[in-house]
Amino acid sequence: MPPTDDRLCSWAQGSSELMRAYHDTEWGRPSHDDRHLFEMLVLEGAQAGLSWSTVLNKRENYRAAMDGFDVHRIAQYGQADTDRLLADPGIIRNRLKVASAVRNAQAFLRVQKEFGTFADYLWAWVDHTPVVHHFTDAAEVPASTPLSDRIGKDLKKRGFNFVGTTIVYSYLQANGLVEDHLVGCPAKPAATP
Repeated sequence: MPPTDDRLCSWAQGSSELMRAYHDTEWGRPSHDDRHLFEMLVLEGAQAGLSWSTVLNKRENYRAAMDGFDVHRIAQYGQADTDRLLADPGIIRNRLKVASAVRNAQAFLRVQKEFGTFADYLWAWVDHTPVVHHFTDAAEVPASTPLSDRIGKDLKKRGFNFVGTTIVYSYLQANGLVEDHLVGCPAKPAATP
């Protein structure tokens, strides 16, 4: 494990090298890439009821098992693909979560068709500018907000599932729509003191 740095966000302190690299280089960084946004949607949904480290440790297995998160391919998955995924010990073998990946791929494509890109749809919720918080203690970071409530409800109306407000808030954090690195964390972007 990397050395502990008490300036880090508490969830990254004393964590694995993989978790620390995720915290330092990806979490909270704005993503406008639809492939990445879809990948994170699948992974955040897979996390429901589990720790993020469990999912992060299986990320490469998911990429291999799910055609590199190619949304067009996943939207076409049938029963044989579902059976293959449910037999794959490298991913979380939960029938509802596997079915959700397929259903969400289909809904994702509908959003792309309506808005041009999923990123355009998603970033419009924050006027294309990250919501930057200046929390000094992990206890201040919410599990959900009115914004994640609204987005979760809209995603559900559009046919997505595993998009409750807590999952959506985590998704917004992961993709930089909400920047929640603690004040003093070395990974907090310099432009957001």
